[in-house]
Amino acid sequence: SCGTMPAEEDELDDTDLLYEEDILRNAYSLKYWWRYIQAKRRAPPRQRNLIAERALKYLPGCYKVWHAYLNDRREQVKFRRPGDPKLDQLSRTYERALVYMHKMPRIWLDYLEFLSAQHRTTETRRAFDRALRALPITQHERVWELYLNFARNCKVPETAVRVYKRYLQFDPDAVEDYIEFLLDIGRVSEAALKLAELLNRENFVSLRGKSRHKLWMELCELVCKNPSQVKALRVEAIIRSGLRTFSDEAGHLWCALADFFIRQAFFEQARDVYEEGISSVVTVRDFSMIFDAYTQFEESLISAQMEQQMATPDDDVQEELEMRLARLERLMERRPELLSSVLLRQNPHSVHEWLKRAALFDGQPAKVIHTFATAVKTVDPQLAIGKPHNLWLQFAKFYEDHNDLKNARVILRKATQVPFKTVEDLAAVWTGWAEMELRAKKYNEALAVLAEATIIPPAANRGKEKEANAPVQARLYKHTKLWAFYADLQESLAGFDATKETYDKIFELRIVTPQLVLNYAAFLEEHKHFELAFQAFEKGVVLFKHPHVLQIWLPYLTKFVARYGGTKLERARDLFEQALEGCPAAEAHKLYLLFAKFEEEHGLVRNAMSIYDRAVDAVAIEKRLEMFNMYIAKAAEYFGVTKTRDIYEHAINKLPSAQVADMCMRYANLERKLGEVDRARAIYMHGAQDVNPKTPTGADSTFWRTWHDFEVAHGNEDTFREMLRIKRAVATQFTDAAVVTNLMVGDKRPRDEGGENPADSMEALERDVDQFSALAPVTNGADPSKFSAASAFAGARPGFVFKMDVLGLGYYLDEHSEAEPAEAQPPASEEINIDDDDDDDEAIEQVQVPAEVFGSAGLGTDESEPLGALERIKRAKSSA
Repeated sequence: SCGTMPAEEDELDDTDLLYEEDILRNAYSLKYWWRYIQAKRRAPPRQRNLIAERALKYLPGCYKVWHAYLNDRREQVKFRRPGDPKLDQLSRTYERALVYMHKMPRIWLDYLEFLSAQHRTTETRRAFDRALRALPITQHERVWELYLNFARNCKVPETAVRVYKRYLQFDPDAVEDYIEFLLDIGRVSEAALKLAELLNRENFVSLRGKSRHKLWMELCELVCKNPSQVKALRVEAIIRSGLRTFSDEAGHLWCALADFFIRQAFFEQARDVYEEGISSVVTVRDFSMIFDAYTQFEESLISAQMEQQMATPDDDVQEELEMRLARLERLMERRPELLSSVLLRQNPHSVHEWLKRAALFDGQPAKVIHTFATAVKTVDPQLAIGKPHNLWLQFAKFYEDHNDLKNARVILRKATQVPFKTVEDLAAVWTGWAEMELRAKKYNEALAVLAEATIIPPAANRGKEKEANAPVQARLYKHTKLWAFYADLQESLAGFDATKETYDKIFELRIVTPQLVLNYAAFLEEHKHFELAFQAFEKGVVLFKHPHVLQIWLPYLTKFVARYGGTKLERARDLFEQALEGCPAAEAHKLYLLFAKFEEEHGLVRNAMSIYDRAVDAVAIEKRLEMFNMYIAKAAEYFGVTKTRDIYEHAINKLPSAQVADMCMRYANLERKLGEVDRARAIYMHGAQDVNPKTPTGADSTFWRTWHDFEVAHGNEDTFREMLRIKRAVATQFTDAAVVTNLMVGDKRPRDEGGENPADSMEALERDVDQFSALAPVTNGADPSKFSAASAFAGARPGFVFKMDVLGLGYYLDEHSEAEPAEAQPPASEEINIDDDDDDDEAIEQVQVPAEVFGSAGLGTDESEPLGALERIKRAKSSA
């Protein structure tokens, strides 16, 4: 039997006897057979196959042995050519295995892969079918993967199509793969039908991430490029459905539909499609796409006919060619008009586009009239973009240019009844109508038009509530520009009474502007009605407030003074006081100067001075210096220079600190000219408090140079030293203020995000200490009895210096001023050089000798001197 030792003694060796003895004792044990098979892995194929067959006889349902055995057999025939008997033997072995292993998907998959490689279509297809019937449906996905690969490589398309149809019953969502396969094998009609069926499924979700829009475009492109193959679908209906659904692809779809007809040689239908597309798209992009395709289509037809005419000349063909050339030329001429139609379909209420469209038909009156008529019917004034009244005015202007005033008046009459959105539009129509009559020299008609436009409705129909809900025609009577135009026209064409009545109505309606007040006053003055002109000014100043009323007051006061001079002083003064009441400071200087000039010329000089005195306090700060200069000049002119002292003192107290220095120099110069040297020096000392001795460039300021020259010319040694002391004190004040500001800014310096290194903090502290020491040296051991605290500089104090020191900000006793009296005074006959600004005791800079100079002698250092913490840190860092 097969369970005993084999008959061929030469096929066994001594080691096999051990395995054979175990098998004899345990023939149904997988363990001993598997050990035997693993031990013979390097044995000849015949011997390995024999052992596996013997094992399978006792263990026919063992998957492990079958799988290893079949894999071994496949490796043995791996490089055999198709048709080799060994391949048939392996197929029969797989069939025997499947008798027992028909539920094992791995065996089926290996078998199907083996058969697919043999290119036996029928046998392989039947094996796939048997596998699908034998295995549970949960394992079908693994089989279908190989089955579809087999179908794609199959040489019989019908077989592959049927396999895919069966697969779609298993997985309906894989229809996109099926469509792609149909396109690959050239079955466009079936692919289009399947794609249309797919789009009809509302709940379909593409596994490839394609949207319905993308699938629609693929279907349209497919049916348009293959019109001869797609017979079962209504292509035109499909594309038009896409046009309704996907309006953003209108240009592409119209071109595709035209291409569908072109491929079928239906050129007239293609031309109709292009025309329909151009007349229906609403974007310039789609229009450009269709128009370019349309022109290429016409050019291709012309090229084809030209080639045909050159090959075989024919009169009929020549006529058709000329007709096509004319058609193409006409199409190019129509492009601006067609583009205008597209823009108007986007927004039919665009006034600018309608005017551009009318300009396209220059020289074609019928089309211009039709365009304007369509525009005024289409544009809704409430939704219009632009100024809708321009359409009506340009429409009337067209008739006017053709000397048809009758129709122009009809157009404008209709325009006045249009419910415009704003009163400005309606007023522009009436104004345009009057201007048209003036251009035609119909002056009476122009006045009649404006008179009709400015009719004031009864009081019962006026009121905010009634006018708010009424059309704009009910509010036209309150339009200022229309009344101003009417008044100007009456002033030129009508009489005095009519014009005056019109201006009075404007004032009565309270729609007057400052310019209209000035115009009315000028009109009355021109007709020698001066009091009426002043009354018009009075009405104007009552209606307006500052700052608008100022442009009425200035000409009113000027003309009043020019008219009456000094005959009506009290009335003029009342007018000036009334004008100054409530006047803003920025504009008050104009009125004050005019008032003061009036008093100088017609009133009292004393009153003029009081006006200047009021003005310097009332005007804006920017104009205050100019007003003080004027005040000083006038006071000097009328009362002499000695009367200007109070004005100078007032100016020094009122002007900003930046302007005080210049005023002090002028005041001191005045006192110097008057011989009052001490008063001049006191003025310089007062003005020096707010003047930094050093300019940003490092040079002395103008004030201090002027004071220096003054002391050189008129002072002595004591006054010069006092100037130098004040100069040092003021310089210290500005330096300490800068130091305090820098320290305050330094305290607010933000820390780094990652924290601050203690060493870096110490370095920063050292820098701050050194900087403060350099800028504001501290006096060690300051005596509190020699210090007076002060939060700000309050003026120079003899013998004291204002600075920041260890005791804080305030006045410290000046040590230099104490030591100076003890010095020996020079002889009276000795000349003193007072030009030297600095003291004689100049600080001598001391430089430490490096320790390396002394070597090991240790000279130059004082170890006995106690070191502070800061010095110890510095030395430790330098030694490290």
